[in-house]
Amino acid sequence: MNGLSLSFLSALMVGSLQPARAQGSLQVVYPPREHTTSAPQIFFIGTAPPQVAVTLNGQVIGDRSPAGHFAPSLPLQPGLNRIILQGGNQRLEFAITRAVPEIPTSPQPLEPTADLVRLVNDIVCFTAAAPGDRAVEVQVGQRILPLEPLPPQVQLPSNLAALIHQADVVTTRPSLYRNCLQLTQVGDYGPIQWRFASQRQLGARIRVAEPTHLPVVEVNRSLGGVARTGPSTDYSRLTPLPVGTRARVRGQTGDWLHLDYGGWIRAEEVRFLSSALPTTATIRSITSRQRAGWTEISFPLDVPVPIAIQQGDRQFTLTLYNTIPQTDIIRLDADPVIQRLDWSPLDQQRVAYRFTLHHRQQWGYRVAYEGNRLLLQLRHPPQLQRGTQPLRGIKILIDPGHGGPEDLGARGPDGTPEKVVTLTLAKKLAPELERLGATVILTRTEDIDLDLLDRSLAIESAQPTLALSLHYNALPDAGDARHTQGIGAFWYHPQSHDLAVFLESYLTQRLRRQHYGVFWNNLALTRPTIAPAVLLELGFMIHPEEFEWIVNPQAQGELARTLAQGILEWLQQATRH
Repeated sequence: MNGLSLSFLSALMVGSLQPARAQGSLQVVYPPREHTTSAPQIFFIGTAPPQVAVTLNGQVIGDRSPAGHFAPSLPLQPGLNRIILQGGNQRLEFAITRAVPEIPTSPQPLEPTADLVRLVNDIVCFTAAAPGDRAVEVQVGQRILPLEPLPPQVQLPSNLAALIHQADVVTTRPSLYRNCLQLTQVGDYGPIQWRFASQRQLGARIRVAEPTHLPVVEVNRSLGGVARTGPSTDYSRLTPLPVGTRARVRGQTGDWLHLDYGGWIRAEEVRFLSSALPTTATIRSITSRQRAGWTEISFPLDVPVPIAIQQGDRQFTLTLYNTIPQTDIIRLDADPVIQRLDWSPLDQQRVAYRFTLHHRQQWGYRVAYEGNRLLLQLRHPPQLQRGTQPLRGIKILIDPGHGGPEDLGARGPDGTPEKVVTLTLAKKLAPELERLGATVILTRTEDIDLDLLDRSLAIESAQPTLALSLHYNALPDAGDARHTQGIGAFWYHPQSHDLAVFLESYLTQRLRRQHYGVFWNNLALTRPTIAPAVLLELGFMIHPEEFEWIVNPQAQGELARTLAQGILEWLQQATRH
């Protein structure tokens, strides 16, 4: 994982039969000589000849690998930390600043900070950080609202905390003041006026829209609209909205639109239509057909409405929002994927279509609007062959992580970049899979730039049976680089979960490596729906001994053979159920 921004100092050719050896004098690849972090500690990733003693602030680093690599952590005091790393006659000085939340000397508005559009009777809350002895008020239109002090607050840990096994860590926030106001009149309330002592500060503007004249938008982003649970990328993703999806806008925060079904979407991903257009659909007859490895179900609608998809064991549920069913007939013949289709209204505006499937493992789906028809395609299970090439007819996409002059990925203690090792492994894995009969597609075969969108589009275009993204790991500053190692797997859609669990367990057991864990994670290369897609973190570049295993050619060959065998065994297991 490219979780660190490390300074590239040197690149070691990967190919020696011996473990990676430090060459020359003391080298440090992380942190930079001047660095700012909010973490309570920092680790130092580097190397020196094994016979050279290395000290950190005068303390000998004794826990080094046979090749001389090191990764000690050092606690940081708030503010500037002067740190000296010395090896032999070479001395490196670091200025590491630990940033801590400042206690404001005057109130600081926290929310809202972006202009708002709301409906009548919506409630807006106002929050400010302030010293404990200062009264804070807001003026909204002609109304003056005092903000009340909140009880002591804690700040939730970052999502990265799950990667360093510190998910229970919280920190105290500055004193907060809050109050809420119900907006009872249509119109422009003007800018918020934050008031404290003799100071005045204008803030975001509030407007209350007429509920009978709400604008209608249509998703026009070519890859579909990214819907979220709130008005920023900090909020979780919902089911993407297919191109053509239509909904009313019931509110706005900055450039984020609150759609009538509940999701939020950026204004740049939609176009505004006439507000007189309908946004509530009816649905009647539903039909299905089989097409070249897929079952396609057609939902005829008079309005393309927002959707949600949920997957479970032998279950696939499609929910249509803003939809009133008038369904009396559904055609569904005997099918290799679907055992039965049931439906029921969830309320007056939602209807759920529940597919009971023959198999526990799902192999991919696609959903799109064709005019006003919603087309859902469910992929048929792959067919394994008998004999020495059981994967004949199976297509596997391998994505070697990172690449090019800018995207180096994580770095080992001697500066070896992750991009080199992922490509080396991919080129060893491909022939192992091909010997089993598989058709292998590599997203890159050389050291080139390839952004996440291109890699995702490659998966969609290739329509592989499986997609694996190969990476090696690093940690955020608060992690313990010296004592964190092992193989991890990341998944997003439920159809990918079993593959992630199986491969993580298979590799750690067969290769006698440590478990790092299996993680649900919102990563670009785990989000494709067309096939089970897993991102593998095959070891820690920043761990001294594990790095030596990572760049050892013999170990790389064993990893490639074991991973290919694990893919075969998972496919055999998954297609039996």
